[in-house]
This record gives sequence, structure tokens and C-alpha cells, in this order.
Amino acid sequence: MTDTFGRAHTYLRISLTERCNLRCTYCMPEEGVLLSPKSNLMTYEEIYYIAKTFVNQGVTKIRLTGGEPLIRKDIPIILEKLSSLPVELSITTNAVIVEKFIDTLKVNGIQSINVSLDSLDKEKFKQITRRNDFEKVYKNILLLVKNGFKVKINTVLIKGFNDNEIIDLVQFTKDLPVTIRFIEFMPFDGNKWDMKKMVSYDEIMKKLNSFYSEKLIERLEDAPNDTSKNYRIKDYKGTFAVISSVTNPFCDSCNRLRLTANGQLKNCLFSATESDLLTTLRAGKPIEPIIEKALQAKFKVRGGMDTLEKLKQPKLHSNNRSMITIGG
Repeated sequence: MTDTFGRAHTYLRISLTERCNLRCTYCMPEEGVLLSPKSNLMTYEEIYYIAKTFVNQGVTKIRLTGGEPLIRKDIPIILEKLSSLPVELSITTNAVIVEKFIDTLKVNGIQSINVSLDSLDKEKFKQITRRNDFEKVYKNILLLVKNGFKVKINTVLIKGFNDNEIIDLVQFTKDLPVTIRFIEFMPFDGNKWDMKKMVSYDEIMKKLNSFYSEKLIERLEDAPNDTSKNYRIKDYKGTFAVISSVTNPFCDSCNRLRLTANGQLKNCLFSATESDLLTTLRAGKPIEPIIEKALQAKFKVRGGMDTLEKLKQPKLHSNNRSMITIGG
């Protein structure tokens, strides 16, 4: 699956649900979102069929997202079905209830787990998630590490809110073999995005360079198609990284496609357009031509917003979904 810019697409992110047990401000509008009727959501059989089709087209990695994927009642059978495919299977979770699924994740070959955590401060956590589950999440991160999972912690930085925790979060990697990934605040429908709220890659590194001496910050080799710029503090067990989707996009090496819980294919996280795979599948028609058409329509950069000036124009990104209905 190669697009018009020569990018081969081998990575599929599948959202299993639009529902979540947290209400993170950058992901879900304060008033909530209009959820798709249950009949419009993919069944586990449809998820498997579509995933298998992508694997036959060259996908080698699948990540399950949401909403919160673990609140879906049939998650054990979804994991069982997808783990039978010749792919690297991983999952993103907020870790609120992950302790219930340790054995299920292990038996289905899940080794890499991304956990969303935007603050190490209990009150800030409550403020941004609108829920009081910090202790659960913190304990479950430690539990995942104890059970040998490769844990990446995703932290969306918002200026004036949690950017004063950058050092604390990196120090969290001193004794724990986890990766802290700082993510630039990105614009989605209803999340009140403002360029002034964003903490850029340069600002993050400047703050770290003012605390750690230059010889202690080690630049690591990034994996092929990696979205992050990876670092380690010398002698720390874990690592840290920056995902600079706004100021330094990684579009040139993008190999990702996204499937929403209601069966819509998005060729880019920032794209306002979608391709309906589920309706076609239910009509008994092949979905491969739709996948190919969507792939060939993919823009070179950020869904066509190839400059920061374009990104600042609300009309260009307000037609996109809220993050919770895209899949984190």
C-alpha cells in the first residue's frame, strides 16, 4: 500500500469504541460527543475481517485504541482473533482498569502498551480527566512494568498547566524502564486548541537542557517510521521522547492509517475526509478499492495543512472529529 509520495503503509490503528471512562479535555469536548448508534459500530467479526484485509495488503503492525478499548465487553475475543494474524499487536489504554486484563494481554501476545498520563499530580490529573482515578492509573503502570510489558507513557503538554512537570516526568524514568513521550497539543473538534497553549519540541528541549548538563542527555537512534525523537538521560533505566506533530511533523515517513470504531478509514490523523469501509463490507462488496482510493488521496503533510498558518485557521481543522471518536 504505497501512496503518491512513495510512502508504504504498514501500520493500522483500529479504534474499538468511542466510549471512555475518562473525559480528558484535549480529547473530548466538555459537552461530550454524539456517539454512533451501536448498530453502526464494527462487530468483532467485522474488525477481524477488515484487519485481515489490511494484513493481506501489507500491514505488519496493528494498535488498538479508543475511547478506552478495554471497556469493550468483547475485548478478549477481539484480542484472540487479531492475535492470530501475522502482525505485531499492541494497545493504547488509560490504564484505569488494565489490572483486570493482565493475563488476557499476555496470552494474546501483547508486549507493548501505551498509557495516557498527563500529570503526576493527583489534582491536575482530576482536572484534565474530570475523574479521580490517578491512584488506579499510577498503580497499574507499576503493575504493567512488573509484569514485563514495554510501557510508553503518553503526555500531552499544555502551556500553563503541566509544562512545569517536564523535569519530574523525565525523572520518573530514572528507576523505571518506561518511556515518557511528550506530545504537542494538537487541534481537534471541540478541544479549544490554541497555538499559545502548545509547548513545542524546542521549548521542551530547552527546559531539559537548562536542568541536565548536555553530556547527560543522550540522543537515541529512532526506529524506522518513528513518530518520536528519542532520548535518554545517562544511567536512567527508562527513556523519553518528543512527538512534535505540529512544529516538526514526521509526515515524510508516515506509514499509518486509522480505522474508526464505526468503520471509517482516515488516511491521516488531521484529515477531515473519511472513507466508509463498513457500509461497503455490509453490502457484500470488496473494500480494497476504497482503501486504495483513500491511500492515493492522502496529502503530503497534515491533511493538507502544510504550514503553521493554515493550522491556525479553525475552519481547516474544525471539520475533523473530536480525538475520542478518531482513536488515540
